[in-house]
Amino acid sequence: MRPLHLDGSPAALDALKGALADALGGGPAVLPFTDPALRDAMAPGEPAEPDTAVVIATSGSTGAPKGVLLSARALTASAEATHHRLGGPGHWLLATPAHYIGGLQVLIRSLLAGTTPAYLTGDGFRPDTFAAAAAKLKGGPRYTALVPTQLVRLLDDGGAGLAAATTFDGIVVGAAATSAALRERAAEAGVAIVPAYGMSETASGCVYDGVPLDGVRVDVSGDRIRIAGDVLAHGYRRRPDLTAESFDGGWFTTSDRGVRHADGRIEVLGRADDMINTGGVKVSATAIERCLTAQPGVRDACVVGLPDPEWGEAVVALVVPAGEPREAAELRAAVRAELGAAATPKRLEYAAELPLRGPGKIDRAAVRVRLLAGFGG
Repeated sequence: MRPLHLDGSPAALDALKGALADALGGGPAVLPFTDPALRDAMAPGEPAEPDTAVVIATSGSTGAPKGVLLSARALTASAEATHHRLGGPGHWLLATPAHYIGGLQVLIRSLLAGTTPAYLTGDGFRPDTFAAAAAKLKGGPRYTALVPTQLVRLLDDGGAGLAAATTFDGIVVGAAATSAALRERAAEAGVAIVPAYGMSETASGCVYDGVPLDGVRVDVSGDRIRIAGDVLAHGYRRRPDLTAESFDGGWFTTSDRGVRHADGRIEVLGRADDMINTGGVKVSATAIERCLTAQPGVRDACVVGLPDPEWGEAVVALVVPAGEPREAAELRAAVRAELGAAATPKRLEYAAELPLRGPGKIDRAAVRVRLLAGFGG
């Protein structure tokens, strides 16, 4: 297996692109990473599982590291189906981190199209740097992939970045839900977006604007969305137990709930577990609650995700103090130090007790209603 550290430089991205070309041709599996601890959890010194071209390392829904095993067939099927849906191979701008599947697929689509991608590098996402990177694309069609937070920033700025966004033939928006309001704003501004649903296990987005890509089957008849097709991963790195739990008979069982409407379009209703998707980053409500309740002066806590026009979902906490309440800033700092910026509550409120349902179970719906009543973003 070939680990590649992505330091944000164009040279590192060029190296990744070359390694991906080798992997798709039968060469060593690629493990792109930014976190050395996550890399080490993938046992990079040991051979990759058979038919693996890429290992996408993630922290997992519970914080336990896991590596998604993707074959050349799955990666290629996803890229080709995306091009077919968008209107043909084109020129891509990489604007999201390449160690995530959405960014990595931009490089693979460029490889298959035989085009040279442009890179948005540097610290953070800014409309001006997006415009500068977009100007480097030569020829068309022009495509990029963004998360909703990035799209909101372009729309809010209204300057060169938004002007550049209107020049793209298609902008795939994924990693978090695209609200109806955001879709309307994009349409009014002349930005051609394609909301996408998918994950690492499906080699990136596999349902575009409610319609599965060619070769993808989606089942919403049960309590979880299930997906089948050539785009599927073939398991998890060194975790046959997780593989057997999630992959069965050619189907992958997601953590999401969904419904198919009369016109055939699929709507994702939300996660069936406790994950919060904020700005395209998945964080665990349970992990945040454990961090909060481990702090002195905190007796209990409930964390939920609330709709937010910029972040998709905002992390908000309701805390029951033990004695004199601690400053909210101190608790937020503790979460940031242990779990990172994405997991840090945007707002934190206090209550004498948490609403319960049944034998001691927190009524999350009641917590959400209470927090929504005063939520200002």
